[in-house]
Amino acid sequence: MQQQGYRAPSHTQARQAEVRKSEFLTFRLGAESYGIEILKVQEIRGYEQPTTIANAPAFIKGVINLRGVIVPVLDLRVKFRLPDIKYDEFTVVIILNVASRVVGVVVDSVSDVLSLADDDIRAAPEFASATFDTQYITGLATVEEGMLVMLDIEKLLTGADMALVDTALHA
Repeated sequence: MQQQGYRAPSHTQARQAEVRKSEFLTFRLGAESYGIEILKVQEIRGYEQPTTIANAPAFIKGVINLRGVIVPVLDLRVKFRLPDIKYDEFTVVIILNVASRVVGVVVDSVSDVLSLADDDIRAAPEFASATFDTQYITGLATVEEGMLVMLDIEKLLTGADMALVDTALHA
C-alpha cells in the first residue's frame, strides 16, 4: 500500500543516482592542467621558501614547519622535468595527506574544484618508454579549458621518491 504523496523515482532519476561523482582539485604546471582527488588535500598555502635540506634531490625543495609538523615540500615542475621554474604570487603549496604522511607539493597555481563522473575520465594512453613514468596518470578528462591530466597522487608520492625524501630528512 503506497503512502499518499510518494512517487517512485523515474528511471532517469535512478540512473542519475547511480552515477558516481568525485571531486578533484585542479591546478596548473606550465601550460598543462592537472587534477587530484580533493580528499587528499589538507590545505592550500601561498609559497614560502622552505628550509633547504643538504644533498636532497632537486625536486625536494626542503621542509616547512606546519603547526609543529615538519612537512617535506616537493616541486612538481622539477619532478615532471618542466622548464622555467619561476615562483610568483600565484605559486602555491598544496598540503596533502598521502599514505599516512603530510607532504607539500609546489604548483604554479590552483584553478578550481571540479566534480567529475567516473565516465568523464578516459583511460590514459599507454606509453612504452623506460624514461617516461606514467603509472601515476589515472586518466584524462575533457573540460572547458581543454584536457585535464588526472593524477594518482599516492602513486606519484610513494615508493622510491618518498624513500629519497626520508633519506634526505634523516641524513
